[in-house]
Amino acid sequence: MSAISFPSTSSLSPRQTCEYSSFSVVLAHHRRRVVRFNVTEHPTAQWTAQQIVDTFPDDSAPSYLLRDRDSVYGHVFRRRVKGLGVGEVITAPHSPWQNPFAERLIGSIRRECLNHVLVLGERHLRRTLARYFAYYHRARTHLSLDKDAPYSRPIERPELGKVIPIRQVGGLHHRYVRRAA
Repeated sequence: MSAISFPSTSSLSPRQTCEYSSFSVVLAHHRRRVVRFNVTEHPTAQWTAQQIVDTFPDDSAPSYLLRDRDSVYGHVFRRRVKGLGVGEVITAPHSPWQNPFAERLIGSIRRECLNHVLVLGERHLRRTLARYFAYYHRARTHLSLDKDAPYSRPIERPELGKVIPIRQVGGLHHRYVRRAA
């Protein structure tokens, strides 16, 4: 099963005005992997439908897609998802707890990344999210994955040397590895 969500964030435009950008996140439940994300200022049903097609080429689509009742999932989106052979699981109105993995991910993105960055536009948001997701997949631990990351990491033995920090997401987070002295 996969989940999709469309949070929005504010950014500072060159004219010093506040603008809003939305980003789509498609999350695979099994290992909490972000399968795809993209950024736009004006999400439409056509744009959203294309994101699903690009996310699941050929026969790689999941059996079910969990989503909320946002108006961005219009007729074009629903028809495209049905054409892929994916069943839609739609949450009840005003019930974010029914899509817990996506909502938890969005909360983590806000708390661990976007609340600490002044987003300067769509391109900057895309670059910032790409760096965050690289950290999220390779270094950020998850209790539900027995304190492993979505892309499993090998255990580093103490004999490998001293623990050193590696800056990630522009220094907001660190990944720790062992290096021989």
